[in-house]
Amino acid sequence: MSSDALKKRKSKVLRSDGGTPEMKRGRGEGDMQCVEVEQRRMQSCIHFMNLKKLNRLAHMRLKRGRDQTHEVIPTLLSNTVYEIFKEIPASVKSKHEEIDLVSEGEFYQEAPQEISRPHLTKNDPHQLTLARLDWELEQRKRLAEKYKESQASRETIQKSIEVKKEHLTSLQPGLNAIMQASLPVQEYLSMPFEQTQKQTEIARHLPPPLYVLFVQANAYGQACDKNLSVSISGDVDEAKALSKPPDDSQDDESDSDAEEEQEKTKRRRPTTGGQLDDKRREMLKRHPLSLCLDLKCKDGSILHLFFYYLMNLNILTVKTKVSTATDLNTAISAGELLKSDTLLSCLYTSDHGRETPNPANRYQFDKVGIVSFADYVEDLGHPYMWVQNLGGLHFPSDSSEVCTVSVGSSLSASHMESTMKLLRGRVQSRLALHKQFASLEHSIIPVSSECQHLFPAKIISRLARWTTISQQEYMDLQYTRHVSDAGLAKETDLYFMSVVERGTARLQAAVVLSPRYPEISPLFSLSLSWKGERSGRTDDNLRAMESEVNVFKNELQGPRPGHQLLTNQIARLCVCLDVYLETEGQDDGVEGPREFPREKMCLRTVRGPNRLKPFKYNHPQGFFSHR
Repeated sequence: MSSDALKKRKSKVLRSDGGTPEMKRGRGEGDMQCVEVEQRRMQSCIHFMNLKKLNRLAHMRLKRGRDQTHEVIPTLLSNTVYEIFKEIPASVKSKHEEIDLVSEGEFYQEAPQEISRPHLTKNDPHQLTLARLDWELEQRKRLAEKYKESQASRETIQKSIEVKKEHLTSLQPGLNAIMQASLPVQEYLSMPFEQTQKQTEIARHLPPPLYVLFVQANAYGQACDKNLSVSISGDVDEAKALSKPPDDSQDDESDSDAEEEQEKTKRRRPTTGGQLDDKRREMLKRHPLSLCLDLKCKDGSILHLFFYYLMNLNILTVKTKVSTATDLNTAISAGELLKSDTLLSCLYTSDHGRETPNPANRYQFDKVGIVSFADYVEDLGHPYMWVQNLGGLHFPSDSSEVCTVSVGSSLSASHMESTMKLLRGRVQSRLALHKQFASLEHSIIPVSSECQHLFPAKIISRLARWTTISQQEYMDLQYTRHVSDAGLAKETDLYFMSVVERGTARLQAAVVLSPRYPEISPLFSLSLSWKGERSGRTDDNLRAMESEVNVFKNELQGPRPGHQLLTNQIARLCVCLDVYLETEGQDDGVEGPREFPREKMCLRTVRGPNRLKPFKYNHPQGFFSHR
């Protein structure tokens, strides 16, 4: 506020001092109001000045912020613009660059002149690119037309295929009816198509060894042996269940069954023996499908081979049965010839079929307490090595070999032909022995016409008895001890006793018959009861008689394959006994006729210091001589 205004106001106050008290009182109240107004005015001025100060500070801060922004923004804008322009060449491309155009040389070679325009495009890259794009468009139009034609042709062919499918589907019921109607014709012509198809379907569920045997036996039968037939038997549904993986539902059921079984076992615990029996049965369990091979021989007899697969032991076993066209005469001594336990024994050397050929089975048996597999062969069959070979199973026997088990068709094929020949030969030899034993038990020695020249016309000694004996009875005989000591009397052999008589002389012959007869000839051991007991160990002539039947057996073989060998040996034994008795000197002190008059013509009755007799028969001269 200015000083002039204060002075004027002061003079006004001085002039008013001279009034009345009321005026003074009123004037005093007016002065107080003026002071208050003055104070308010001063405060207003102060506030106004603060507002101006704050306004000025706000403007200054705004200016400072604008200056700083003006300095930063150009730099940021320049960086952003640089990045944008940097990305533009990479993102902005011409569409034709994505098209894979043909090369320029190929373009000028294939495109027509109105499109290629060489005079214009060779010097102008832009026109060249346009021309190549035109040529690409033209090619694509042509290919589109060709594609439409191919689609139409494809639809036509598809419709034709559908029509043919419907036709073939409608043919199936008719073909089934024709096949059913042709079954009698198939049986009459021995062309069982229906049965073969069913067998092939079932064969898919065979275990690998049986499947290999099925395929190889079928192939061999079709190619080489029409008398071999193969069939599959067993529970097909169970075999399918074995080949399917277990479902979750089955797992749940098995879990519930296991819980129920545990509850039962809590109430009644099984004994240790019962658990072992269950484990043995599980270990020796056979596959539900089996294979049957029928091998027909020339005489009409059939060898039935039943092959089984033991799943946990991974081996094959076989059982046998022989059926003949005619009923065989019952021969007591022939009881062991056609039995399943002995029929195929030692088909190959030392193949007894009593123990498992898989080395791993020994450890499996130890866990369940099986001492020997031989205790179970009667029920399960014999695990011969040739059976494993036919199934393609190879078990290494040499310790240097790697102990692995393999299944192979080549192994089966390499053994198939030889094994089938051995099987047929074994059946024929056993049937021939069966017939011969029936005659021998009636004291008749059958000699075929082809072998008549091996013996003189008159044979006086006769076969009195032919019986079977056990191996122990054979080994208990005194005159067979040398055979037992030499290891020539085996458990797999068959043992017989024949008795040849003439007058008071009685010749006993203990015979060892190998399962591989006639490949391995019978072995005779002799004992003579006449004027005392004599044997080949004490009498040189009895030893010479044993040599006649054991050593010179090739002379008695007869026609191949030598099924007459045994009966020819017995006939030769009778002839040798005649020579032995007729050439024996008579005591001078004995009066009367000779007990054994000479019927045989001998050049010399004895020879050498051993006084050996002439046992060799010479045909057709008809005399006996020394060897």
